[in-house]
Amino acid sequence: MNLQQGIGEQPINKTIETHPRIGEILQKYDIGCVTCGVGICLVKDVVSIHALGAEAEAQIEKEINDYLNHKGDAQ
Repeated sequence: MNLQQGIGEQPINKTIETHPRIGEILQKYDIGCVTCGVGICLVKDVVSIHALGAEAEAQIEKEINDYLNHKGDAQ
């Protein structure tokens, strides 16, 4: 996954803490990182671990990058 702002290299728990919308995006694809008690997986690995297929992974990547690129627009 090629995620903006180095998000892919960050632990999922810290990412969701800072960017709750990313947790919502993952939850939409039945990736339950929001409720995970460990949360040390890297964001880039979280999606691939769930083996959703290339099309779903590309859509998740797009949604996360769209969020990251436009999160300041609502302010």
